Amino acid sequence: MNNLDIITVNIWQIIISLANLVILFLIFKKLLFKPVKNIMAKRAAEVSSIYDEAKKTKDDANELKNSYEDRMKNAEAEADSILKDAADKAERRNEVMLYESREKAESIIRKAKAEAERDKADAQEYIRKEIIDVSTAMSEQVLGREINMDDHNNLIDSFIDNLENY
Repeated sequence: MNNLDIITVNIWQIIISLANLVILFLIFKKLLFKPVKNIMAKRAAEVSSIYDEAKKTKDDANELKNSYEDRMKNAEAEADSILKDAADKAERRNEVMLYESREKAESIIRKAKAEAERDKADAQEYIRKEIIDVSTAMSEQVLGREINMDDHNNLIDSFIDNLENY
């Protein structure tokens, strides 16, 4: 029975060990649990603030992205508008240039026609004088005498009238 003495249960020793454990637990709770809990709460608050700041930064970035996309759409629309305006201005300028060119061409044609009419009238006048001179010379030779100016003009006018009929 000697062997059984070694394995005996001592109640007082168990109660003292449990009391020791409770005291250590209370000391650790008082000294360690509250500071660790405060540190964990601070850490949780920091993590929460970092997440909030990251979310705010992400929202700001999305807002800037949307703003940039809107600006790009507006820039494209503005570029299209500028190109359309430039094309319209070029078309109007082209029409003005065509109008001016037509006016110049018509003016040149009118001047050429007027000059041709003047040249024709000058040529007719020159031919008329030549015919008068030739007819005067011929009529002097045919008649053998000098004719007066009224007879001469009548003869020439009748000759020219006959030429115009041909």
